[in-house]
Amino acid sequence: QVQLVESGGGLVQAGGSLRLSCTASGTIFSLGLMYWYRQSPGRQRELVAYVASDGSTDYSDSVKGRFTVSRDNTKNTAFLQMNSLKPEDTDTYYCYALIVDHPHREYDYWGQGTQVTVSS
Repeated sequence: QVQLVESGGGLVQAGGSLRLSCTASGTIFSLGLMYWYRQSPGRQRELVAYVASDGSTDYSDSVKGRFTVSRDNTKNTAFLQMNSLKPEDTDTYYCYALIVDHPHREYDYWGQGTQVTVSS
């Protein structure tokens, strides 16, 4: 019923910036918490950041001070502004959201991922 689509990934040099977006579409009664995760093959999934509907946020220690998560509720979109990128930030970034897609039902959805590659 709901689809999450990430975009904005790409190749950037260390110290550069990228802005990821995650847009939810479909039958949406309410858009709840939205999360950004990252994962590479053979590595454990890591929670990067999240943003609640009221705008409250939190970040993993590895990205604090460099990344900023935000959302535009009018567009059902979350953003991840990534600055001062490091090679270790290279990963596939996934959007995850809790969405009320049916009356009185909250369900979770994952995006397809967007690749971020940071070169030295």
